[in-house]
Amino acid sequence: MKENLNETRLSPHFRLDEFLNLRKYPSNIPDMQVVANLAFGCYMLLEPARGLVGPIIVSSGFRNAAVNSKVGGVRNSQHLVGQAADIRPGNPAQFNRLVDFLRSCEYTDQLLTGNGWLHISWNPFAKPRRYVKVGYYK
Repeated sequence: MKENLNETRLSPHFRLDEFLNLRKYPSNIPDMQVVANLAFGCYMLLEPARGLVGPIIVSSGFRNAAVNSKVGGVRNSQHLVGQAADIRPGNPAQFNRLVDFLRSCEYTDQLLTGNGWLHISWNPFAKPRRYVKVGYYK
């Protein structure tokens, strides 16, 4: 599977490898449920957001347990199951527009912002918590 990650599309504008950071963490390989969870987030949140604000840069998506621990992620992080991404708009002037859109999106489970980037999570299996904290990261 690893050799196909650069070619695997989660949605029209997002590839699986964007969510894995394999250059830094080569063992960060997802299972098929994680891939399905990431695809859900792409189709329901990130593609509509991209349509509004233009390109979106993903700095973190799926993290296996070792990677999550190494980066200081919380023990129950949604990154562990492919239900979260840390993103920023390609055009920094679109940041507030991106936040406003994701805040209003019915599929947003959690939205945390700060320092020009944001953490967005989703859950295909439960009603979204709709937790929003602007300025969470200082």
